[in-house]
This record gives sequence, structure tokens and C-alpha cells, in this order.
Amino acid sequence: MKKIILGVSVLALLVLPTVGQDKEEDRVEKAGTVIKEIMDIPDDVPQDVIDKADCVVVLPSVLKFAIGIGGSYGRGVMTCRGGKTFHGPWSAPTMMALEGGSFGLQLGGQATDFVLLLMSPKSAASILDSKVKLGGDVSAAAGPVGRNVSAETDVSMRAEILSYSRARGLFAGISLAGSTLRPDNDANKKLYGKEVSAKDIVFNKAVPAPKSARLLLATLTKRSPKNLSKK
Repeated sequence: MKKIILGVSVLALLVLPTVGQDKEEDRVEKAGTVIKEIMDIPDDVPQDVIDKADCVVVLPSVLKFAIGIGGSYGRGVMTCRGGKTFHGPWSAPTMMALEGGSFGLQLGGQATDFVLLLMSPKSAASILDSKVKLGGDVSAAAGPVGRNVSAETDVSMRAEILSYSRARGLFAGISLAGSTLRPDNDANKKLYGKEVSAKDIVFNKAVPAPKSARLLLATLTKRSPKNLSKK
């Protein structure tokens, strides 16, 4: 009997890490699907805007905590252009977590996809390092929509993060001010099989991109292969 219990325990220890990895792999794949579908919308993120973004955060199927409560909770990925100046190719993804905020009430309780564009090295470095409050620690605003819209608008010039939402088939800019965004290091450990920080993933190429990130990175590389910002 003891041998059976021991065998089951060992099997559980071997299986659990794989289950955790599969969950994170699925999240990365969903992020790739979301960004491709959004980039295929005729009036999506302006080309001039994404060409000046340092990083992109994709959060599939963010949910409210409960009916009547504004706080929401979501998990997703973040990829940045490589190098300290963010002018290299898109990096392997680091897992991210979005929490809090009152946008859940605005979205009527439906699962919503979010895309955030980080428009300054400061916002990228801050988020890779620790939890930040959008609209507090870094300035955030609803992003402009329409491929021919210029990034040189008042809101785009001032905001360090531009955010978008997709729910019920509708794609639009949305303010996530009051929410917090942070690296999900536990999820990174599950995805990559070892302790690795968000900074090391993005800046130091500590791990190769997983196969699940192919669609995500291919879509961003095709749409915006170069950082055209002058910073």
C-alpha cells in the first residue's frame, strides 16, 4: 500500500509541472490568436502608433470579479523590441497580470481582450521591474483607432501606455486607469521551466521563445518589423 501511495505521489510531482506549463503555453497561443485577429481588423491600431511602440501586452479574455464589482483580473503576455533602446526584433514573451480597476463595469461583465502599447522606455522598464498603477505610476489613455490616424495626437504624445479592448466583436480604445500591471513570475517559471525574471527574458535573451509564441511574434514582426520612434 505504501509503495502505491509513493508511486502516485511521484507521478503527481512529475505531472503537475507539465500541467502548469501547458496552461501557460495555451495562454501564449491565445495571445497570438488575439493579436492576429485584431491586426486583421480594417480599422485597428494605427500603423503610426504601433511603429512607435516599444512593447505590446496582450491579455486574452479578461473577466470581472463579479456582477456589480468593477475590479477585473486577467493574465496575458508582453513582448518588447529587443535591446536597451527597443530597436531590435520582438522578444520572447514574459507573462503578465492585470488586476483591479473599474473598467469591468463599462464592459458589462463580458470576457474582454485587451491590447496595451507601451510607448516609452520608462513605462517598459517600470513594468518589467515591478507592479505599476496605470494612470498613476505611468500615464495611460485610450488608444486612437484607425490605420490612417497619426500617433502625433495630444493623447498619444502624452500617454506612456495606450490601451485597447475587444468585446462582442467591437474594437475600441479604452482607459484602464486605476488598474495595475505586473510581471507574473510564477507563470514565467511554469512556462520556461526555471526561475527567470521578466527583465532577463526581454533584455538579456535568457530563454528562447516557446513554440506557442510563433503566431504572436510572427504577427507583430510582419505588421511592425522596425521601431520608428526617435527616442
